[in-house]
Amino acid sequence: MGNRIVKWLVLLCTILLLSACGTASQEKVLKKVNGKWAETNGYELNAAMEIKSGGEPRKYDVTVWHTKPDFYRVEVVESGKDVSQMIVRNADGVFVVTPTLNKMYKFQSDWPKKNSQAYLIGALAEDLAQDKNLVMKEEGKAYIFEAATRNSYKNSMPHQVITVDKKTLLPTSVVIMNDVKEEQIRITFKNIKLGVQHSAKEYAVEQFTETDETKGEQAAPTEKDGKDGKEQKDGKEALGAEIENKEFQTHYPVVNWENTKMADEKVIQEGGVNRVILTFQGDKAFTVMQQPVTKETSMLPVSSPGDPVDLGFTIGAITDTSISWEKDGVEFFVASSKLSREEMIEVATSMTISSMK
Repeated sequence: MGNRIVKWLVLLCTILLLSACGTASQEKVLKKVNGKWAETNGYELNAAMEIKSGGEPRKYDVTVWHTKPDFYRVEVVESGKDVSQMIVRNADGVFVVTPTLNKMYKFQSDWPKKNSQAYLIGALAEDLAQDKNLVMKEEGKAYIFEAATRNSYKNSMPHQVITVDKKTLLPTSVVIMNDVKEEQIRITFKNIKLGVQHSAKEYAVEQFTETDETKGEQAAPTEKDGKDGKEQKDGKEALGAEIENKEFQTHYPVVNWENTKMADEKVIQEGGVNRVILTFQGDKAFTVMQQPVTKETSMLPVSSPGDPVDLGFTIGAITDTSISWEKDGVEFFVASSKLSREEMIEVATSMTISSMK
């Protein structure tokens, strides 16, 4: 009887020891990973991002610069298209730049603290550190972390799986999933260089906006061009606006909220441009306005309220009562006093060309 008790005690101690070792192992790995990602003075990285939610999958190339403490430069380019956007944070504020439209918005914002993205490795480190229910497992040459998201779409996409290379302790991929763990966004890191720092002048927005193309568009007609040169320029701009109007199609939000339905749809014509206004009434009332994108003749910073928000397919602006963005040649604006920021983002990411029934 005594020997049997001793054996059970030994077995129990062994189990407890192994359990404790496993916990310590996760804590040890997490400490190393967080230290390496969060404490670097700067980095550069390149990543591929695939958005699988909202219709056909879209692929993007992402380039990030970060220099401590608060300088960021993120460029997102849609694969196969001449469409790019940048978020730049420097000593003057936060800027969202769209070179192809000659548009630049300036924010007085603490981005990326509120609206971070998974391609910012410092944000990933915080995700891992703050998740009390974090789960780690080992698969071959990788550590796999299952963690909660903390970004703009945390309600609609609450789960993420972060894969880390055992040897380098750097992330190789992030998969973001919805509430039933279906993959919605995949980020694959191609190259990460830690310890890279850029000077303050390299984060000046002029570095990314004064291209040969925009300079040419901003140039005034010369004396030789005279009136004819100005008329040709005005004619090209008018033609461009006309093409965009022909391609404009109404988008509708695909959200299934009880006691909320579309009550009105109207079209207002202003300056030859159609603006569509959709009114939704009910418990989560909101209004959607949309019209063809207009291209600016010069790139000057326009002050924008709120914070920049990365919607995956584009970078918009969000406040407590509104969200605005541009996508596929259309400008969108959603206003509501009843929706949370997360719900406005849900509306934005659900907009699609369809008919309301």
